[in-house]
Amino acid sequence: MTSTSYRAAGVDIEAGARAVELMREAVRATYGPEVLLGIGAFGGLFDAAALKGMAAPVLVASTDGVGTKTKIASALGRYDTIGHDIVNHCVNDILVQGARPLFFLDYIAANRLDPEMIATVVRGCAVACKAVGCALLGGETAEMPGVYATGEFDLVGAIVGIVDRGKIVDGQSIRPGDAIIGLASTGLHTNGFSLARRVFAGWDLTATIAELGRPLGDALLTPHRAYLADVQRVWDAGITIKGMAHITGGGLIDNPPRSFPAGVAAHIRRGSWPIPPLFQLIQRAGQIADAEIAHVFNLGLGMLLIVASDQTDRALNTLGNAARVVGEIVRRGDGPAVRIA
Repeated sequence: MTSTSYRAAGVDIEAGARAVELMREAVRATYGPEVLLGIGAFGGLFDAAALKGMAAPVLVASTDGVGTKTKIASALGRYDTIGHDIVNHCVNDILVQGARPLFFLDYIAANRLDPEMIATVVRGCAVACKAVGCALLGGETAEMPGVYATGEFDLVGAIVGIVDRGKIVDGQSIRPGDAIIGLASTGLHTNGFSLARRVFAGWDLTATIAELGRPLGDALLTPHRAYLADVQRVWDAGITIKGMAHITGGGLIDNPPRSFPAGVAAHIRRGSWPIPPLFQLIQRAGQIADAEIAHVFNLGLGMLLIVASDQTDRALNTLGNAARVVGEIVRRGDGPAVRIA
């Protein structure tokens, strides 16, 4: 019989260990006193004593992936931004219910583990976690030859946050006449890349596009924006946010209604915000209909906040130039939950 080994089967155990060593310092930089046991342990330990300061603490959890944006990173050999994407996406997902992040965990799977690449991705996660006061409590890497194509990888994250029960944002107080404030996105964020890649198939990602003012690949890899600091400023100003929508998969059509009570709809006014050149390029090059592109992409609006009309000016003054009123809440009737016109 011919002897074989795990390495011969395509799995390099030592590569995983090297990746952990390369990322260890960055991960530990996210730890506060709440982290009792982190990197290297079978399970991360987080001291829940901080929850005692709330009247009725509620844990909020979410998980997601960056999807096929990883294919752009692989094509360019650039892995420094994709970790920011997954952390900020998950932070925003729990933020819409009023939660602040406590800890985050990542999962990276690939055909072959490249320690330097894995460490670069996780260092991005760590930097993003530290920026929002979140511990990178743990994670996992998996080498899966035969499952992933050569050079491909997947990146997934899970987050746990906390909100006091009395401060949960559930959208139940939303009423017709409330204003919809849009916060600018930094690009595609982590959604719509399967369509974008189809549109740009055969394009040179390193070539500078005049209307973008930079290489196409740079525009596509621009990290997902975190909105925690913006929302916190609104809260600190004493403004009540009745509802929020993180514009992810499903675009401007499917996401806003997820926070609506029965009987209301969103009227989003086309032309009330500037659609960034990247989305215009995708629509023109792909000959994509208006309804379709609004159902796939954020079109420059990464987060929507719903506030009472008499608090709109204060909210805009608090948020600055990256925010604008893009519509209002109306009675739904027999129409769709979101109307863009």
